[in-house]
Amino acid sequence: MEDGERLLPKGFPKLKNDTFLRAARGEETEHTPVWCMRQAGRYLPEFRETRAAQDFFATCRSPKLCCELTLQPLRRFPLDAAIIFSDILVVPQALGMEVVMVPGKGPTFTEPIKEVEDLLKLRQKVDVAAELGYVFQAITLTRHSLEGKVPLIGFSGAPWTLMSYMIEGGGSNTMAKAKSWLYRHPEASHRLLRLLADVVTDYLVGQVAAGAQALQVFESHAGHLGPEQFEDFALPYIRNIARAVKSKLKEEALPLVPMIIFAKDAHYALRDLANAGYEVVGLDWTIRPQEARAQTGKDVTLQGNLDPCALYAPKEKIGELVKKMLEGFGTQRYIANLGHGLYPDMNPEHVGAFVEAVHAHSRHINKHS
Repeated sequence: MEDGERLLPKGFPKLKNDTFLRAARGEETEHTPVWCMRQAGRYLPEFRETRAAQDFFATCRSPKLCCELTLQPLRRFPLDAAIIFSDILVVPQALGMEVVMVPGKGPTFTEPIKEVEDLLKLRQKVDVAAELGYVFQAITLTRHSLEGKVPLIGFSGAPWTLMSYMIEGGGSNTMAKAKSWLYRHPEASHRLLRLLADVVTDYLVGQVAAGAQALQVFESHAGHLGPEQFEDFALPYIRNIARAVKSKLKEEALPLVPMIIFAKDAHYALRDLANAGYEVVGLDWTIRPQEARAQTGKDVTLQGNLDPCALYAPKEKIGELVKKMLEGFGTQRYIANLGHGLYPDMNPEHVGAFVEAVHAHSRHINKHS
């Protein structure tokens, strides 16, 4: 794609493998679909090579590079979905905050939110097309470049997770600064969470308009909240985003794509999440499949939840763990994934073994059930 030459979000190639979308909608599938969080990541030598000379967020702002990084794992593995290469922290950037990627430390906010007055520095109205148009261009280019091979997933962070980064100024083991806001400044916290929910809604709708065929909302820091705080400061916004996105998609005559909520470590809220308006509930590796099924019922699809560290095991062991996972979840209304993202030191061959095991064992189970 040359500078100034942009593909339009229409006339996309016909989808050849819709297994992931069928599973997300609760339809029957011949095999269990599989993809991996962070499947476009540093464990791939070609990813490291592509990214070598580039600043992280400069990469995120290049539709061409995002497309290339998104496609790389699809060239290696028979995955059933692609997820656009981007980062959840592009949303705080759209609100006017500066975020840089510091080697060895991770994402760092140059001026995190410290006082309630700091909220006034944020853009109160965000034109997502102007601020995040580069993500939409990346989605459109990637959707065309996939040539209908598999569906393309778009995503965003959820409000609480974004708020916690914006106040902590980066990663944190305790999220104590952000959590103190919930106790000391509950009204200001809700004001910030509402602003984030509005931006996230428009951002997700924009991704569908650009060509995304499913959406995942990452509440990565859910585990730092107890049940009451989650119910007050996370769940209402998770619900509102699902409701508002679906409403706007209808208004704009856009496809009603399946939505996935992944709230890491929020076992106490699984019943609520199953009724939050999402077609799919993502799970981390710390809950048994049968328990998750019992809590979420029969009307949502589950996604997950192999311990990412299981991929350090020998390939034969990976196959055994996948078989056990499939027996626990069942092969229908289920999307196989890890319970979190792939780690940079993982062996790509073991990722391939995971993907192939899901396909082989689910086909065998379906054939003999």
